[in-house]
Amino acid sequence: MERDYGAEIDGLRMELAEIRKLLRSRTAAGGKTPASDMPERVGHIHKVRTVDADENLIRVLDRLENSCGESGSTGRVAYTGVFSSGGRQSTWVREDVDTDALLSLIEDGAAERVLRCIGNNDRLRILLAVLRKPMTVAQLVEECGYNSTGQVYHHLKPLMAADLLVEDTKNEGRGVYAVQPHRVQGIIMLLAGISDMLDPTYTEGNWDAAE
Repeated sequence: MERDYGAEIDGLRMELAEIRKLLRSRTAAGGKTPASDMPERVGHIHKVRTVDADENLIRVLDRLENSCGESGSTGRVAYTGVFSSGGRQSTWVREDVDTDALLSLIEDGAAERVLRCIGNNDRLRILLAVLRKPMTVAQLVEECGYNSTGQVYHHLKPLMAADLLVEDTKNEGRGVYAVQPHRVQGIIMLLAGISDMLDPTYTEGNWDAAE
């Protein structure tokens, strides 16, 4: 398909005209942002706009800001994603999740219980291996570098008790372990949160010193 350079140039001219108009209005206001350009508020929430964000995401953000401002809560979040590996796919969409409910997970000790269950390198390695594809204990011994099946069973037990892993007799056969489909989103989103905390864009933390 050939590009219409004339139309693209006309579009750029229109954008430049809007920018000039905005600059003139701010100059007339003594260099300050006119009241009409001030951020809108809903309750205690200032509505934020960023020109770099996707239009569809801006609409989602707008709904979250409205919901948060109208309810008076500390915040609202939304997340969506897809994960496909080992012949299995998980897809999720969560919107308007109340951050007050998320913060309460710390207050009631639930966050600590979850992190204590999986906050172990051996269990995380098993989770990673089984996320990639369902495996038997023998395969986990080889994949994760254990010396015996007993070591694997030792860590499988709490992961299964937490309903993170299951022996998938229905789809894979006896002795084959897989991540529960409804737990995949939580694992991936937890890793996304860790990635945010490790992001050096604004600051770098010494995580080793926190041990």
